[in-house]
Amino acid sequence: MTSQTYSAAWQAPVAKGPLNAKVWLPGSKSLTNRELVLSALASEPTRLLKPLHSRDSTLMIEALRSLGIDVDVSETEIVVTPSPLVGPASIDCGLAGTVMRFVPPLAGLATGAIAFDGDAAARRRPMHTTIESLRALGLEVTTAGEEALPFTVHATGRIAGGELEIDASASSQFVSGLLLAAPRFEKGLTLRHVGEHLPSMPHIDMTLDTLAKRGVKVSQPATATWRVEPGPIAGGNVTIEPDLSNAGPFLAAAMVAGGSVTVGDWPTTTTQVGDEFDGILQQMGAKVFRGPEGLTLEGDGNIHGIEIDLSIGGELTPVIAALAALADSPSRIWGVAHLRGHETDRLAALAAEINRLGGIARETADGLEIEPAPLHGGEWHTYEDHRMATAGAIIGLRVDGVVVEDIFTTSKTMPNFAKLWANMLNGNA
Repeated sequence: MTSQTYSAAWQAPVAKGPLNAKVWLPGSKSLTNRELVLSALASEPTRLLKPLHSRDSTLMIEALRSLGIDVDVSETEIVVTPSPLVGPASIDCGLAGTVMRFVPPLAGLATGAIAFDGDAAARRRPMHTTIESLRALGLEVTTAGEEALPFTVHATGRIAGGELEIDASASSQFVSGLLLAAPRFEKGLTLRHVGEHLPSMPHIDMTLDTLAKRGVKVSQPATATWRVEPGPIAGGNVTIEPDLSNAGPFLAAAMVAGGSVTVGDWPTTTTQVGDEFDGILQQMGAKVFRGPEGLTLEGDGNIHGIEIDLSIGGELTPVIAALAALADSPSRIWGVAHLRGHETDRLAALAAEINRLGGIARETADGLEIEPAPLHGGEWHTYEDHRMATAGAIIGLRVDGVVVEDIFTTSKTMPNFAKLWANMLNGNA
């Protein structure tokens, strides 16, 4: 992992002119942590090539090591050698939703008491569905009070599996966590979502795709119902795609400053929700081209407002909201009520920070309304949220004097963000 050398409070640089840069991004957090879980449960060792090295992936690696899995990390790959899962253990989830939602079902296959806790902000994140799901599968789970972190899974080394109904309205990660461990359940798992709303379906598609590519038999017998058959999980070599959600701020930069930014190694087909930036940013005034070098976005500095349902991928909201604050017409974003349970309440945070800089942003029941207004410099609070930090960087490209409160929050998924940002502005990213 490349160390950060800049201070926590970060003066967002203003673009001096049109951009002309190519950016190479680290691996996808969502894919890296899914593949780490599957590697721990595989029947043979796995080499993950071009993985993400960040706080979230490190927390996942340490969680697996705590359960007895051998994980060897180098700059270019991670080698996971599976072995029987053992406890007791203490798992630090940090602020990583993938750790707090993916590892408990995995831990249920270990033995002994597996304790989970995390950052102070993590204790506010929804965990009811994970805890109640494990109980419904026959595991004892004890909590300190509310059904949230901290809690302890008392594992016996086996999970029968079978059929399970859950309400995953607060996060698709509840579904993915159960599906990833399901091949090792004795009866596999038929999982049915019974809530009115299911956010971020592409993340569930990603989970099913990673399972299928490992030789696991998966199916969707009905709407919001998934079946994973019991059986072995293959190891071997797995190459991690670049993180397309993290590409958003860099693509947005070309819209704000003008010019072009190319994100290298953009996959031709992918389950990553960040691929949606292509169509969304075109609606806001960009031109997008795909070619052998990657995906290139061209902008002329003009940004148009947008009305959009982002339920397909709420994590895209901070980038779209930052652009909307600089747009020439109003924007409305809806379908993202679940963002209130992310690293912070992202809807409240985005509205507060845009308004702090002189913008006009209003929270709605499930989104944001943003109107054009002259912005001025000031402190942009980050709320321990990496996507809040990068949203501030986008606005700072045009608005002088924006100080991002804590740029270190980007270490969650992109430790080199500030360096990559500076290199992009200098044309040599």
